[in-house]
Amino acid sequence: MPRNCPECDNELDFQEDELEEGDMVSCDECGSEYEVVGVEPLELSKVDEDFEDEEDEVFGEEEEAE
Repeated sequence: MPRNCPECDNELDFQEDELEEGDMVSCDECGSEYEVVGVEPLELSKVDEDFEDEEDEVFGEEEEAE
């Protein structure tokens, strides 16, 4: 069953039966990334790119404080 990207409606390219929880899939069209949070039924959660950037900034601040 084809799945479409919620951001751009492009068809996501993956084999649903080969996915496991924790796998990552990305949209070839807009670059959005999704984490598989459930497999039966398939559930995808968008990965927040800003979260990783904020985490890096916090790590850098803690490192400087020591």
